[in-house]
Amino acid sequence: MPDSKMNAVVVGETGAEIAEVSIPEINADQILVKVAACSVNRSDLLTVQGHNYGHVGGDQKIMGASFTGEVVAVGSDAQGITVGDQVAATGAAGWAEYAVSNWQRALPVPSSGVELIEVAGIASGLVIMHDAIVTNGQFEAGQSILIQGASSGVGIIAMQIGKHLGASIVIGTSTNAERRSRLSEFGAELALDSRDEGWVDQVLNATDGMGVDLIIDNVSGYTANQNMAATKVHGRMINVGRLGGAVAEFDFNRHAERRLTYIGTTGRTRSLDEHIEVVRLAREGLWDALGKGAFRMPIDSTFSLAEAGSALERMAANKHFGRIMLAVGA
Repeated sequence: MPDSKMNAVVVGETGAEIAEVSIPEINADQILVKVAACSVNRSDLLTVQGHNYGHVGGDQKIMGASFTGEVVAVGSDAQGITVGDQVAATGAAGWAEYAVSNWQRALPVPSSGVELIEVAGIASGLVIMHDAIVTNGQFEAGQSILIQGASSGVGIIAMQIGKHLGASIVIGTSTNAERRSRLSEFGAELALDSRDEGWVDQVLNATDGMGVDLIIDNVSGYTANQNMAATKVHGRMINVGRLGGAVAEFDFNRHAERRLTYIGTTGRTRSLDEHIEVVRLAREGLWDALGKGAFRMPIDSTFSLAEAGSALERMAANKHFGRIMLAVGA
């Protein structure tokens, strides 16, 4: 077992600060992981900005959520995990040298096909987007899919999931021309600018006037009414993120006329049992494919744990493509 103290990123008076804190103890259904890498997410930025949006763990207010690393302690009720295993895990307080996860929210790192730091950038997005696309979106092979905010980490994964599951066409949006030009590398057959007034017409032209079967919306806000126009009758829209605004006008007539299913989803209000089920379904549906190299994540930049503030500044600048990562240990 490690010593009793560790370094972690906490929410301090000046934002993200490095501090020495106690290594957490585990209960019977948890594992303790020596963290190797963790991803930087938009929710982490919102946390330090005072929006109480992210995954802050314990009295010490340690930041972060998803992480990868080596298991160093296993609770008595945990099954199929032993000390020395490499895992990709989720839970609060991940930006630290050691972090805790429920054993059922930990996935084995594939032995080939993807690097450890890349798994840290992929795992949470794979779980989130399997839940959005498959569980909530009821996506099936041969259907069409559009990803709003496709140049984000979860958007990049969503396009690849759509392609992997046999989409008839994958469409991605980004308001940045440089990032939009890269969407084809990750499955997009049509890349659009959601600020372009003509983007809905382009979707309709690409789908024989019908619209797409499924929209995964990481933007919301200003896209809401146009999304409905771009979705086919009886289509589905899944509200995952609200980067374009949490409040906006909504055309209820269009929603009714097109008989659309509109589902909101977030992990922040889920119970532990719900999180465990989401992870189980993603593992069952996509984890083997990850090990075979089906999914990739570009690493935009990598910072040390002590440089977490700089990583968040990079996130705030909104100039990154792919994941911003924290490298914690070997």
